[in-house]
Amino acid sequence: MRHRPLSTALALVVATLATALAAPPSTAAPAGTTVVASAPAAPAADPGPAAGGAESGTTVLVRATDALGGGGATRADRPDATLALRDLFLARARLGEVGDRFAGGLLARPTDGDRDPYADGYSARQRQRCGAKVCVHWVNRTEDRASRAWVDTTLRVMGKVWKHHVRTLGYRPPAPDGRRGGNALFDVYLKDLGSKGVYGYCAPERKVPGESKQASGFCVLDNDFAREQFGRRPLETLRVTAAHEFFHAIQFAHDFGEDPWLMESTATWIEGRFAARVDDNRIYLPYGQLGRPGTSLDLYEPSGYAHYGNWTFWEFLADRLGPDVVRDVWWRAGTGGRMPDDYSTQALRRVLAEHGGLRRRFAAYAAGNTMPARTYPEGSAYAAAPVTTRRVTASRPRVRLAPRIDHLSSRSVVLRPGRSLARRWRLEVRIDGPDAVRSPAALVTVRRADGSVQRRQVRLDRTGAGRVRVAFGRRAVRTVTVTLANASTRVLCDTGTSLACQGSPLDDRVRFRTTAVAVRR
Repeated sequence: MRHRPLSTALALVVATLATALAAPPSTAAPAGTTVVASAPAAPAADPGPAAGGAESGTTVLVRATDALGGGGATRADRPDATLALRDLFLARARLGEVGDRFAGGLLARPTDGDRDPYADGYSARQRQRCGAKVCVHWVNRTEDRASRAWVDTTLRVMGKVWKHHVRTLGYRPPAPDGRRGGNALFDVYLKDLGSKGVYGYCAPERKVPGESKQASGFCVLDNDFAREQFGRRPLETLRVTAAHEFFHAIQFAHDFGEDPWLMESTATWIEGRFAARVDDNRIYLPYGQLGRPGTSLDLYEPSGYAHYGNWTFWEFLADRLGPDVVRDVWWRAGTGGRMPDDYSTQALRRVLAEHGGLRRRFAAYAAGNTMPARTYPEGSAYAAAPVTTRRVTASRPRVRLAPRIDHLSSRSVVLRPGRSLARRWRLEVRIDGPDAVRSPAALVTVRRADGSVQRRQVRLDRTGAGRVRVAFGRRAVRTVTVTLANASTRVLCDTGTSLACQGSPLDDRVRFRTTAVAVRR
């Protein structure tokens, strides 16, 4: 095989780096040096910053190696290649001479050949074919070979992706790379990635002069997307992968250090917008808030899928506010020009302030996930979010719950009227939640016997208290769902978590005391 698992040379490099970077510091710090103790990570987040800010150089290098199929990680545990390479790009300045040289190999273009420590660059003469905006590079020999027909197909799809993302949706195009690929066009390389369990990736390459958070880049896609490797028609896999990965190149032109949950969730969303009939992003639904509503929206799982599954949040917003809302969030998160350089949830909160507020929109999203067929255009194919179910009767008319809910997550309870509640019954729902500064929200959904649905927002006062009454007679009502949402984005940034701004949330595990009582009219 062209790819070897972990070469002796590579093992020596990693071992050398591990020794150098893990060496204990001297007792006395050098003059002029400030020693800073690491802050503890938030319990809800995976340890270690997602953007490489405080991780060891060895950790970042190993993750990038695993992501490209060169380490010991299995396919199921393999980190996302684009984000792993982005983290490596961010960490290069502190890797030292040996580490920087090795990182340069991992970040190299396939045409850089011998610079790659795996000998994973092209070993045959590369060819290229260019369109108006994109050049596709390939070889005719070795395991990386691609047919001319597939090259033409890739070039055609990439041209459509560029048009969709940049011209139709209005995103800033990828930063120019000078003539790194032979001309000023955006470069895409075809390689055999399927044997490593990788669909494709984009890598940041050089910072834009005068812009510390923008970078040019390039993409690498599989050389045939064979059905036996990827499980579906090659053209379908190409379409979703090209749309997803090219959006990462666009993100690098906004802020290559942006929070990874935002990068991945919006890239997974946009692939569905470009290739709507493929529906590949449905495979991630069980891992996002549709399947795990108690997991925070801004969580990035380096070896998991929550950030992919949360594409539904952007679909929910785009269906109601138009797709420009996603671009507006990226505009606020971007840098250069008049872009404000907000971090992810900060940008989201400020954009939604003009559309009813994050609290209201997030509660509606959480409630909508309990009945996806009514919430999404293709929602009849989605499994509903898990809920707690209780039956209310005349002899047991009261239900009490007191869940603790993390930031940007929710919990829903479905209340069913028993046979003894035939007519002239109503349900009073009382909420005693956290105070207003913690952004609590509650929404009640009534599913009537005739199939119609009614929703009512519970107005909470400054202390988090509120109540509402709705119909509950069994003959008229099938269920009442109470959705409790914690829409807080308050955070202490830069504490080394995999949440927004690598921060520790200030409003996790807040209590929502909830009482539902069936009363006669």
